[in-house]
Amino acid sequence: MPSKGRFVTLIEEHADELTKKWLEVVRTHPDMPTYRTYDEGKLYERAFSVYSQLGKWLSDETSKENIKDIYFALGKQRKEEGFKLSELLLALIVTRRVLWLKIPRGDLLETASDLHDGMQISNSTILFFDRAMFFAAQGYEQ
Repeated sequence: MPSKGRFVTLIEEHADELTKKWLEVVRTHPDMPTYRTYDEGKLYERAFSVYSQLGKWLSDETSKENIKDIYFALGKQRKEEGFKLSELLLALIVTRRVLWLKIPRGDLLETASDLHDGMQISNSTILFFDRAMFFAAQGYEQ
């Protein structure tokens, strides 16, 4: 029976697949022109680090301040690299969306307990990405 940890493990084990799907979306999305021309290897590394370390980001050891430090700096860096704020935020939205499109295909939601665990990880993930987007926007505007 899956647990919150099992969902995270599934995601981390499929980090390469998720990253490639993310790349496919951001490299072809009409509202993300900078992503079409930016170095694909660097984009891959950035997305892969989120998916492969999801457990770290969702753990109780990662504080709001940790997320702020990383994503504030990320926002500032993306501005310096020439990304529009809308592209940065859309990239984070796509990261979350690609992640959640994977879960139902993982055949993990079979019991009420699975659904409960899925809801817990969903809530944690939404909170993480909400914070990441907010702090990235703050860093971008700084």
